[in-house]
Amino acid sequence: MALILNIETATTNCSVSLSKQGETFALQEDYDKNYSHAERLHVYISALLEKHHIKPSQLDAIAVSKGPGSYTGLRIGVSAAKGLCFALNKPLISVSTLEALAHQVKIKEGFIVPMLDARRMEVYSAIFDAEYKVIRPIEAQILEAHSFANYLKLGKVYFIGNGVEKTKTLITHENAIFIEDKLPSANEMSAIAYEKHKKNDTEDVAYFEPFYLKDFIALKAKKD
Repeated sequence: MALILNIETATTNCSVSLSKQGETFALQEDYDKNYSHAERLHVYISALLEKHHIKPSQLDAIAVSKGPGSYTGLRIGVSAAKGLCFALNKPLISVSTLEALAHQVKIKEGFIVPMLDARRMEVYSAIFDAEYKVIRPIEAQILEAHSFANYLKLGKVYFIGNGVEKTKTLITHENAIFIEDKLPSANEMSAIAYEKHKKNDTEDVAYFEPFYLKDFIALKAKKD
């Protein structure tokens, strides 16, 4: 039985979950607009383990949201995960923040666009189909009225994440559906982390770094 601790700190949501065989059975998070990771992350981890009478040594792996997202938030989450892995001699699993966010959307057809606010009119985004297969990998992009036009012509496009607020001011296509007030959560990390655990798809604890997309240079957006 795979018992995994999942840590999500890529945005203002400080989120921790425990899962067995890919199913979340415990979740604690701070769905706030302010960052509180430094004060709350370790408290949440300890509280969940104690509440469910789980010793850290009983964990089979530690999973962490790898980004993109807040530089400071990601550093805190990854540092905590790596510290636990070193101390407990457990494997480290990284989960794409946008992939986990996409799993909050349940659809039978269409496209899912998880997006995180960057700065000004920029977002970090990716495109998935209804089965969560990657249609377009993660990019940093400048939003314009024609962004995602090719996908909107084909069917419904579901936008989710804290980049939605500024996206909906530009995109008015009838196929655009905006799912508001949603942030990445450790809840959706559980299934993804479990699949990676089964494949022994783990990271080198010593050298693993978050995925920042920090080298993004603003260029005119292309039609996608």
